[in-house]
Amino acid sequence: MKTILKLENTLSQHRIKPTAMRLLVLEYLLDRETAVSLTELYKDFEKSDRITLYRTLKVFEENGMVHSIDDGTGVPKYALCEEGCECEVGKDLHVHFHCSKCNETVCLTNHKIPKISLPEGYIAENSDLVVTGICKKCSK
Repeated sequence: MKTILKLENTLSQHRIKPTAMRLLVLEYLLDRETAVSLTELYKDFEKSDRITLYRTLKVFEENGMVHSIDDGTGVPKYALCEEGCECEVGKDLHVHFHCSKCNETVCLTNHKIPKISLPEGYIAENSDLVVTGICKKCSK
């Protein structure tokens, strides 16, 4: 279990006011190796309000603490950003891997999405690269 002071400091670094729910969700995300959907989060926080969980994720996303992943399943997943991440196109966006067997999505943060030169007049706002296949856990 992470100390409350460390969790509060992490939230404060992202200009997020610490609340009990935000601390719990941050601790939950820190303990995961995979991205989570709102539905997965809600299953583990059954006694919580789904809207509160959604708003917590959105506050985290708006303040650069998590990023949303479109892994092709039609359900956004959320994962914590790396230290110093700005989620900027051509700078620190990374590849995501979605396992078609266990349905988990993981960030492959050491595999960055390269900057793509667009024709004049085009402005990139987002870039996603999702590789699908069988993860190392399922391929054993």
